[in-house]
Amino acid sequence: MKKLKELSLSDIDRIIEMAWEDRTPFDAILSQFGISEGETIQLMRLHMKKSSFKMWRTRVQGRSTKHNKKAPDDLLTFKSRMQKGIAMNKVSKR
Repeated sequence: MKKLKELSLSDIDRIIEMAWEDRTPFDAILSQFGISEGETIQLMRLHMKKSSFKMWRTRVQGRSTKHNKKAPDDLLTFKSRMQKGIAMNKVSKR
């Protein structure tokens, strides 16, 4: 829980966005922010409406792409197409 208190609002927004993305596994959140799957779930519970959290949990529980061990072999990247200009959670300078 201590890690969650140290996050900025922009980091929390990005973690929530990554958690909603279908092809971004929890391991990507762990590598970028040091937040485990359980801590991500805890963060989502704290920062979302109850109904939104329930909808997200239902959606994520059966999704193989959110867990690298369950992901298909042809899924080689955890970056979404929308993340094109972002590297390690920093917007690249043009």
